[in-house]
Amino acid sequence: MAEAIRNNNTKKRMSPEESSPNDDSIVKKLSTWEDPVSALANTRHVFGEHGGVNMSIEASATFTVMEPETLSRMFAGELGPDRDFYIYSRHFNPTVLNLGRQMATLEGTEAAYCTSSGMSAISSVLLQLLSSGDHIVASQTLYGGTHALLTHFLPRSSNITTTFVDIRDLEKTKEAIVEGRTKVLYFESMSNPTLTVANIPELSRIAHEKGVTVVVDNTFAPMVVSPARLGADVVVHSISKYICGGADIIAGAVCGPASLVNSLMDLQGALMLLGPTMNAKVAFELSERIPHLGLRVKEHCHRALVYAQRMKKLGLKVIYPGLEDHPDHYLLNSISNKEYGYGGMLCLDMETEARANKLMDVLQNQTQFGLMAVSLGYYETLMSCSGNSTSSELNQDEKAKAGISPGLVRMSVGYSGTLEQRWAQFEKALLRLQDSALFTKQ
Repeated sequence: MAEAIRNNNTKKRMSPEESSPNDDSIVKKLSTWEDPVSALANTRHVFGEHGGVNMSIEASATFTVMEPETLSRMFAGELGPDRDFYIYSRHFNPTVLNLGRQMATLEGTEAAYCTSSGMSAISSVLLQLLSSGDHIVASQTLYGGTHALLTHFLPRSSNITTTFVDIRDLEKTKEAIVEGRTKVLYFESMSNPTLTVANIPELSRIAHEKGVTVVVDNTFAPMVVSPARLGADVVVHSISKYICGGADIIAGAVCGPASLVNSLMDLQGALMLLGPTMNAKVAFELSERIPHLGLRVKEHCHRALVYAQRMKKLGLKVIYPGLEDHPDHYLLNSISNKEYGYGGMLCLDMETEARANKLMDVLQNQTQFGLMAVSLGYYETLMSCSGNSTSSELNQDEKAKAGISPGLVRMSVGYSGTLEQRWAQFEKALLRLQDSALFTKQ
């Protein structure tokens, strides 16, 4: 896992001659796997410039050097942030780098760096790994923005094509890989919005046998699943979601081998040249939220499981991996980190868009159960009809293949209020909808 560059109360830059490449290296090889919360607790704490318990925010866009020769050595790659030398904040920034260390620790990767959005993390890492004429095999059930990137943007701009498959069918996934052309296997640990759970160990084995890099989006399941531990090469996040937790920041992260992160941040790298730079003040805000991520995720997951179980008893068509009748329930049990639950997302299939819209309208405007909004990981419950919102980039045939019905309501279960208070609001909404025959027994 990544280590902090410095862990002292004041910062005094050493000269190039005084510093050692072994001093406070950015990357430390992961020797044994730790539970994410334990791993975060064991990382070195970075203090503020004047002894503050929180690290200082390095808001500078550019950085000075003490000797004129140092600048050329930095641009030549001889000196860098591992020895406390910084050039410009589109390259490395100390505050953003600290957040990257936390993300690497969370995911159990050698290194990580953070970006201005989840989509910038995804697009940058794919453009770094792929060249014109290369091929991707991807899950047919993906976030709509990612699907649009693979279906429309990359073929048009970069001559990079994608074959979409049902990743539950391991044989079909293997057959879709074209020797010599396929460079990336891309999927979500828990799919958006249908909550399909990826068999990460087997998919990684299939890809690696053919020399293919495995990239996994873990936005839906931080803490719950650790893809790198299970064989994935790269883990991407929209950290705007659970990791942020406040629906007030847009940000992303790429977690993976040090060689990949360094290549992304090289002077010819995708992150450096495309420039999806994270603001240092944003990085500081996010770094303060990661220590309590585990507590938040547990409560999200606990309430989602209770709601799903109760919704099922009421006869609603509920999709949640924590239910024993979910097709991936036992798979998730076998690959998840224990004690964190089965995820904070659940889906209700209301069959038609009209029914879905009516349910959400009553839940928000009459009983105050939740809010009609996209995104996830907020402390309030968020609801959206996926087919006409976050998956609207898919055409009707693509939605059908992905299992997205017109009335699929995606819920990001929040933790505000008491569980029983919120459940009473949900039941109250159902009672008001009885006359419209909104739900039927399964």
